[in-house]
Amino acid sequence: MNLKNASILAIDDDPDVLTAVRLLLKTEAAEVVTEKNPENMRSLLSKKPFDLILLDMNFNSSINTGNEGLFWLRKIKELGSEAAVIMITAYGDIDLAVRCLKEGAADFVVKPWHNERLIVTIKEALKKNDSKKAGGSYAAAGDSVIGSELLGESEVMQDIFFKLVKIAPTDANILILGENGTGKDLIAKAIHQHSLRAEKPYIKVDVGALTESLFESELFGHKKGAFTDAREDRMGRFEAGNGGTLFLDEIGNISLHQQAKLLSVLQNRMVTRLGSNQPSPIDIRLICATNVPLSELANESRFRKDLIYRINTVEITVPPLRKREEDIVLLARHFARTYTSKYMKPSLDFDSKAVEKLKSYHYPGNVRELQYTIERAVIMADGDVLQAKDLIFSPIESGRPPAGDEPQELKLSTIEKNAILKVIEKHNGNISKAAKELGLTRTALYRRLSKYDI
Repeated sequence: MNLKNASILAIDDDPDVLTAVRLLLKTEAAEVVTEKNPENMRSLLSKKPFDLILLDMNFNSSINTGNEGLFWLRKIKELGSEAAVIMITAYGDIDLAVRCLKEGAADFVVKPWHNERLIVTIKEALKKNDSKKAGGSYAAAGDSVIGSELLGESEVMQDIFFKLVKIAPTDANILILGENGTGKDLIAKAIHQHSLRAEKPYIKVDVGALTESLFESELFGHKKGAFTDAREDRMGRFEAGNGGTLFLDEIGNISLHQQAKLLSVLQNRMVTRLGSNQPSPIDIRLICATNVPLSELANESRFRKDLIYRINTVEITVPPLRKREEDIVLLARHFARTYTSKYMKPSLDFDSKAVEKLKSYHYPGNVRELQYTIERAVIMADGDVLQAKDLIFSPIESGRPPAGDEPQELKLSTIEKNAILKVIEKHNGNISKAAKELGLTRTALYRRLSKYDI
């Protein structure tokens, strides 16, 4: 539906708001109808269909519950209207507006609004509504990780999805916080997919894994001869992502020297290759992620505050899996479908005891640990139902030996196994780094992995 052909109904008890809507849209839309009293909605909707309804959240009406927006939104649905509904709200009603989105509203705008933003919101709502009527999805959702890889029915995840879709079309720099294994990389990818840069490059860099010597070359590029192995000119990640999105993962692990180099590029929006004196302009949308808590990141002996301000226009905190229990079984079934397909196994489900075990575990490795646990269970499964005994979790959080009368040798073995698991998880499976921290050679660590069947 093109806005030029759209019929719009605006309902608000503030005449100034209605006047502003009418003046703004009179040259943009085919028809604009305004109404102060929501009680007249039934009569208006019975006379003609509207393509979009702008609906205030609160009215001086007999309902007087503070939930007028929800009430009238439901009434619109009961009356059989297929119009897209955009809620008009004040800052104090944001939580209620989010509830309206869950009840089927297309979007909301906060008053006083920016005219250009309101028009964009209306156009987006009309497009979404057209796609919905056609039985499709919107915003390149066929390729979106939301709903395919990034899943969640819990309230906290629904709030993240809502926030994600709101901030994605902007060029605001995003900082994603969360423990290892929570899906920060999927959040970053989803932001890019729903942004205005979706057709441009998406470049991911694990900056925490870059050595001091590689950091500048990888991010900023180099000229031939800039250092010993620079045999040809090479474009850095900033230039490769020009026009698109640059995702810097594990930003909290880079040194103060690296931070200074990065800050200079972000401030000037210019990048200079190693071995060159010629700066090049860059146009990137920056997304960063870290497992370091913001309270620790704010320590100036570890991280520059001016860089935090630069990368943290908007902050998204991804909760650990133990704080989104409603999503555990949903994710487990998703991974079961994924791996039965990958390993050409018959469809598998979980029996009641397996579900109970899934829900009762604390998941120190978060979604990644759940994923690997389900993959292992699918590989080892013989029947078409996964049982509690098929779900083997790794006790990586605790280095304490088990209680009981086991011999000291067994207790020491448990401590060693748990220590190995914990360090491997810390380094995201990097055996070389894990071996170095444990004081072992790679060969010695591999022997212990075999010994403990890890």
